[in-house]
Amino acid sequence: MGSIKLISSLLLLLFMIISITTTASHHHHSKKNIRAAAAARQKPCKTLVFYFHDIIYNGKNSHNATSAIVAAPAWGNRINLAGQSHFGDVVVFDDPVTLNNNLHSTPVGRAQGFYLYDKKEIFTSWLGFSFVFNSTKHKGSINFAGADPLMNKTRDISVIGGTGDFFMARGIATLMTDAFEGEVYFRLRVEIKLYECWY
Repeated sequence: MGSIKLISSLLLLLFMIISITTTASHHHHSKKNIRAAAAARQKPCKTLVFYFHDIIYNGKNSHNATSAIVAAPAWGNRINLAGQSHFGDVVVFDDPVTLNNNLHSTPVGRAQGFYLYDKKEIFTSWLGFSFVFNSTKHKGSINFAGADPLMNKTRDISVIGGTGDFFMARGIATLMTDAFEGEVYFRLRVEIKLYECWY
């Protein structure tokens, strides 16, 4: 009689374990399916591609420089980027924004803001800037902020707001270094996907 009770108790326990596991698994798959469905429904309301061109002042190019080092670590200076992955340098920029990768194309706006190199061991920076437009196609601004791990082929930063045609815009901007010439010039390709558009 005791062994029948023991077997019954073990069977009941086994049934409960299987039931709980099945429910948890179903719940996990259900949540996963809901997230996947939401992501599939969420398409950008606007996608844009721009290029911005940064020419850093190096002591000789003041006539065409579009950015300058405004702060440097003790071992650096404000003309040349510091060694050690430029750690501690803060650069302010006012770069032309174009629709293609040609520096001499007519700008559709300006990229205005700053970047600071924030890691000693590897090239990485933090960006805070705006695209300020005043062309026949776009008026207003788009604001960006986020970490930029420069050694990655593509990097995502947040679109945190905007004005004019981009009022209250929210989304993601994918950055890609399109070209660079030493430490004086670089060009970024910026693909913007807006998920909140008020127009």
